[in-house]
Amino acid sequence: MIAHLKKLIKENEKLNRYDINIEELENNVIKLNGKVDSWGDVVDFGHLAASLDQVKGVINELYTAESIKKNMEKKVKINLEKDKIIKKTDVLIVGAGITGSAIARELAKYDLDITVIEKNSDIAEGTTKANNGMVHSGYAATPGSLKAELNVKGNAKYDKWSKELKFDFDRTGSFVVGFDEDDSAHIQEYYEKGEKNGVPGIEILTGDKAREIEENLSEDVKSALWTPSAGYVAPYEVAIALAENAVENGVEILLDTELIAVDNAADKINIAYTNQGRIECSYLINAAGVYADQVAEMAGDRQFTIHPRRGTLIIFDKEKAKVLKSAVGTTPSKHTKGGVAQRTPEGNPLWGPTAVEVADKTNTAVSQEDLDTIINKFTTIVGGIDKKDMITSFSGVRAANYKEDFVIEASEKIKGLIQAAAIQSPGLASSPAIAEKIVNILLNEEKKLKLLGRKIKKKNNFQAERVVNKPFHQCSNHEKEKLLAEDPAYGHVICRCENVTEAEIVSAIHGKIPARTVDAIKRRTRAGMGRCQAGFCGPRVVKILARELGIDSEKITKKGEGSNIVNYRIKELLFD
Repeated sequence: MIAHLKKLIKENEKLNRYDINIEELENNVIKLNGKVDSWGDVVDFGHLAASLDQVKGVINELYTAESIKKNMEKKVKINLEKDKIIKKTDVLIVGAGITGSAIARELAKYDLDITVIEKNSDIAEGTTKANNGMVHSGYAATPGSLKAELNVKGNAKYDKWSKELKFDFDRTGSFVVGFDEDDSAHIQEYYEKGEKNGVPGIEILTGDKAREIEENLSEDVKSALWTPSAGYVAPYEVAIALAENAVENGVEILLDTELIAVDNAADKINIAYTNQGRIECSYLINAAGVYADQVAEMAGDRQFTIHPRRGTLIIFDKEKAKVLKSAVGTTPSKHTKGGVAQRTPEGNPLWGPTAVEVADKTNTAVSQEDLDTIINKFTTIVGGIDKKDMITSFSGVRAANYKEDFVIEASEKIKGLIQAAAIQSPGLASSPAIAEKIVNILLNEEKKLKLLGRKIKKKNNFQAERVVNKPFHQCSNHEKEKLLAEDPAYGHVICRCENVTEAEIVSAIHGKIPARTVDAIKRRTRAGMGRCQAGFCGPRVVKILARELGIDSEKITKKGEGSNIVNYRIKELLFD
């Protein structure tokens, strides 16, 4: 493999000037080391190595003068002997995004003690909260890949998930539109991929036929790929629903709990060391998103590198809800589906994401170039929206590896380690199937390894339906009167844009997974997500949080440590 890769590098006009170190590790893994000039070159080397069919994974430790391996050098001092034991559990899941939460809920169907740790202050704080919520149909995944297999399977399970877990899911269908013959050729390729992957109802339409479904499509659209199985959700809502249902079925979720080391003596998972103390476990499931390579290294079996890929999105005012019914995108580029113009379940048009390779896993900046790219791209496809309709923009970071496919497997080196890594698009659509696959892997590993020493049985009391209150503004007049009689705080509207009441905010603070930050309140109630972006309700939410948590307002944060809303008190503010 090394000789073949060196030949490819020599033939590459951009990369052949570098003299880098290449190692071939066990299990067909390539490791790259050395200094290059730009982060783009780091990524290009990784993809070049991954392009070899026989390569299973790429560990890319190339660096630039700026990065100097920044993502892999966090040092934490711990006392392995004196750290207290805070938990003994059968299965420890690292990460409470959509993947970790889905796995927790699926595993909760069995008689297991399950614990989820999350380094952030709430569920879905990483990649999950900042993607476009697209439940992809499966036309873009390479046939034969894990993405192809799990995307279509996962998509088909969303109707049941939505019904059981009580989250909004709109199966609207999606378009990939073309403007010329080159686009038509690409669309034909995607159609053939979709056919091989088993995407239901996939077809190629003329521009006129496409406009019969989506009337605001540009007259310049000449052809379109139509997949009626595509849909959209609020991704953070799905993750919270999964996590809450997991808790209802006995799973424990520990927030603000960061993994910092793993005891893998005798080549098996023994103890996970966290910033809160030790957790003894038999199985460790790595669902750590952009940090999955670091968790794999701690656990003793890293065979891949996550290279962060930033995506920016724009949200528009609900007044423009009728501009689009389905999702519309253009022909994808090499490593992204190209983003879409779509509508969220709440009715906000949402455009994006972009795809920019970045060196820093925490780089969620929004640049003017990102915004211009999105606006310029989608105003050529859909009419009726312009810049003045924007209410916010944000970025998230995808957890891409160099093979551009999911890593879902049991470690052959460390007993009890199971990887659910490199989960990027279409990870959201695939998550029901990913969860099932991980559970099957764990059950098979236990039969083989007997780490728990007992037969794992399915529960007969698993509660599939999540218990959740209907939003007050969606209630009938009779239902509202009943709620007001029980709690007058339902009559106090805190967020005028989204019609969120004080009672709903208080309920979120004391919920199954308590909302302890302003962003956590926003994800559960939508307070602050409207046109004014918390201009009116923000201070009121802070005050309610302080009151209910019994702490000073200065201690209330946007999203955990280091994000305090106010620094000090001048005088007490009173609100109606």
